[in-house]
Amino acid sequence: MQADIFLKKKLYSFSFILLLASVTLVSIIITEFNTAKGLSSLPKALQWTFSNFYPNSKSMGKLPDILYKLQQTLLISLAATTVAAVPALLFAISGSSTTQFNWTLSKISRGIATVFRNIDITAWAMILLLSFGQSALTGYFALFFGSFGFLTRAFMETIDEVSSDSVEALRATGAGYFSIIFQAVIPSALPQMISWILFMIETNIRNATLVGILTGTGIGFAFNLYYKSLDYNSASLVVISIIAAIFTIEWVSNYIRRVIL
Repeated sequence: MQADIFLKKKLYSFSFILLLASVTLVSIIITEFNTAKGLSSLPKALQWTFSNFYPNSKSMGKLPDILYKLQQTLLISLAATTVAAVPALLFAISGSSTTQFNWTLSKISRGIATVFRNIDITAWAMILLLSFGQSALTGYFALFFGSFGFLTRAFMETIDEVSSDSVEALRATGAGYFSIIFQAVIPSALPQMISWILFMIETNIRNATLVGILTGTGIGFAFNLYYKSLDYNSASLVVISIIAAIFTIEWVSNYIRRVIL
């Protein structure tokens, strides 16, 4: 019996690999991608990068402006994530099977979370450009809507994983709905929720760079401006600043996770 199960799993794995290889081959044929030429061009690309894409003394003079735009991007990402966490928590409580107080409202909350989660942040930015134009507000709302959808779903799953023992114990004592929420559910789920918020902040900092190119704001706009004007030295300084900021935020996030989890 176990041998048959193992054989089926092996067959499924082989079928999946074969399907993936077939899709890859068909994609190469349709797009007319020359794999050999693409691989052979890598050394030239690396040579050009090391020869042109590095900061020099002239680009270092633009560092204060780059850091200002980076600060703007970081603050927008932080604000969009933390503000989105508040309605996400409310929707998660009403949508979770552990804390729902109305079946219809639970389905509506889950549906809204699914819609917002499955629309990419760049798509939100393009949609909002029609209303707000190229401004920091467009980038903020794009990050806000994307964060809201993701955090609502993540908070729902976190609440669903909370042990029901404390909830049942409070119900047995006649505790009200809000007492159960604030004394059992949220205290148990809060550390994991904070971890999800930190993860979303890290993700939004990366997304904000691309959104900035679309909205003409922040560090993304600075990179786009320098790159299109063929100022590769300044563009490389923007990339280095972004990488340094991402690693710093990730280090801080990991430290906070170690403390609270």
